[in-house]
Amino acid sequence: MDPRLSYDNVAKVAEFIKARTRYQEIKVGIVCGSGFGDVALTISDPDFIAYEEIEGFPVSTVSGHKGCFVIGILEDKCVVCMQGRVHPYEGYGFGLAALPIRVMKLLGVDTVLLTNAAGGFNPSFKVGDFMIINDHIFLPGFAGMSPLFGPNDERFGPRFPPMSDIYDRKLRHMAKDVAAEQGVSEYLRSGVYAQVGGPQYETPAELQLLRILKADVVGMSTCHEAIVARHCGLRVFGLSLITNYGILDVDGDVVTSHEEVLQVGKERTPMASKLLLGVLRKM
Repeated sequence: MDPRLSYDNVAKVAEFIKARTRYQEIKVGIVCGSGFGDVALTISDPDFIAYEEIEGFPVSTVSGHKGCFVIGILEDKCVVCMQGRVHPYEGYGFGLAALPIRVMKLLGVDTVLLTNAAGGFNPSFKVGDFMIINDHIFLPGFAGMSPLFGPNDERFGPRFPPMSDIYDRKLRHMAKDVAAEQGVSEYLRSGVYAQVGGPQYETPAELQLLRILKADVVGMSTCHEAIVARHCGLRVFGLSLITNYGILDVDGDVVTSHEEVLQVGKERTPMASKLLLGVLRKM
C-alpha cells in the first residue's frame, strides 16, 4: 500500500492543514469540478492552502483545476473547499486521488458535496442541464481498481462497506426543493453517473454500452471519492453539470473537446454556484 494512504499520514496532513487555518470546526467538504469553481470565491474571510505546499499530497495538473484548499465560512457553515480535484488518470491511482476525502474526515467534516462536469447521453438530457447523482457505476471497480484496495484500517471504516445508500436521499430531495425555489427545475435531472478511467473520451460503442447499463452521464471523477466518503461514514451529495453530449454515431463529424467542457462550465457557473449554495444553505 502507498504509505501516503496510511492513517498516520492522513492524520499528519490534517494536522498540517489545521495549523495553517484559523478554522477548527469544519463540517462540510466541497469538491469543485468544472463549472463549480466560483463557489470557492464566495467563501468569507478564507484561508488558502495550495496542494503543492503539503508534503506528499497529489497536485492537480488539469486546466481549469486550480489545486488549492479554501477554508472559511459559507452560508453560515465552516467549509473546506477543494478548488480543483486530482484525477486518477494524472498518475495517482484511485486511492491517492481520494486522499483529500479522508483528510476532510480527519478535519471533522461530516458531509461532502461532490461536483463534476459530465458528458450526457440520455436523450432527454440537454447540454447545460444539471443532474443529481442518485447512483453510480464505477467501471474501474469492475477491474479491481477500488480506492479501498489493500489493507483496511478500521479507523477509517469497515472492510466491506455497503454502497446501496451512497448518495444521501435527504440531500437529493433538498436539491430538488432548492431548484424549485430558484425557478430552475427545468434544468435539473436525476440519474446514474458512470465513471471511466480516461483521460481519453469514450468511443461511440463504449457510450452505447453504458446506456445499456442504464447510465445517464459519464465522467472521469467522483465515484472513487464518494466510495471513500461512505467508507468514512460521511454523507454524500453529488451533482453533475452536463457540458457536452456523448457522440453515439461512429460516422459522425462532431468530436468532444476539453475546450467545449470548459466553455459550457463557464457559461453555467452562476447557476451552478447558486444551486450548490442553496443546498448548503438548507442543510
